[in-house]
Amino acid sequence: MPAGRLSYPERQRVAAGLADGLSYAEIGRRLGRPKSTVIREVARNGGAHDYRADRAEQAARRRARRRAPASLPAPPVRAAADPRSRSDFEVRFARMATQTGMPSMMARVLICLFTAESGSRTATELAARLRVSPASVSKAVAWLEERGMLRRERDGRRERYLIDDDVWQRAWLSSMEGMAQWADFTRQGAELFGDDTLVGTRLLATSQWLQHIRQDMIDAAEHWRRASPGPS
Repeated sequence: MPAGRLSYPERQRVAAGLADGLSYAEIGRRLGRPKSTVIREVARNGGAHDYRADRAEQAARRRARRRAPASLPAPPVRAAADPRSRSDFEVRFARMATQTGMPSMMARVLICLFTAESGSRTATELAARLRVSPASVSKAVAWLEERGMLRRERDGRRERYLIDDDVWQRAWLSSMEGMAQWADFTRQGAELFGDDTLVGTRLLATSQWLQHIRQDMIDAAEHWRRASPGPS
């Protein structure tokens, strides 16, 4: 699949797909892009009902200009952090992530990326730094990528894994997508078992609660987008 930002013709095809009622997955398939790329593109540019290709293109260009390196005075040289302190922080950071529900290896890989100056490492670098097998790194990377917590880039013949400023937005969108699937399946279960049964009542209550929480998340994301300075 192609990497990098969407082109204007691709944004036009996204807008056309939304107008035709296509799913994010189908739009992504036709573009040759991951579904998460389409979800992120639409969410940050007004949502499915307000997406416009020309406005999305203008916003992307403004973001690119805003991210362009400026000519700034060289920062003062700071003393390097004590490697032992940094190592201890990484261990405690990964332990916190594990305690909040993330599998141990996935937490270690994520924190290893967070604490890299570039925010990125190759599989070989991750395996060497964490002293684990390449297979362990591969499994952790797949788990994190599925949840929108990292992305891949080609670095010559190698793949480089990285996090960026959008990492939590992508994770948030992935979480909402999963919650929508749970809400839909529990609703289907409620219809199947019937709302006059204990199982049906339990499933319906679950579906309604998940739909309510997901809508709160959508509203919060929209509020953040509108309140943020400049295009989000």
